[in-house]
Amino acid sequence: MFPGMNPRDVQKAMKRLGIKQEEIDAELVIIKTADKDILIRNPQVSKVNMGGQETFQIAGEIEESERSGKAEISDDDVATVVEQANCTREEALEALEESSGNLAEAILKLQNK
Repeated sequence: MFPGMNPRDVQKAMKRLGIKQEEIDAELVIIKTADKDILIRNPQVSKVNMGGQETFQIAGEIEESERSGKAEISDDDVATVVEQANCTREEALEALEESSGNLAEAILKLQNK
């Protein structure tokens, strides 16, 4: 963390200042922006709590991918719509695509048919 300092001394100083650090065993970190996704593979993630403010430090292999205009629809989303709207998988998928992946809108659309 601090070059040339003993890690134990750094931990003691952080404790005196009320700074808590926790390592998180993450497999993948995804940051979604309006136009792209940033994927961080093999991440090393630390959660730092300083004065009640939580921040995350992330390091790893960074990969960026442009987002298409089409909403990403997961199998879980389709299953939820099928269950809630009592419809077929195809109807659920179509409703989700029409509602840009919005679950509530898709369910309401199918229930009001």
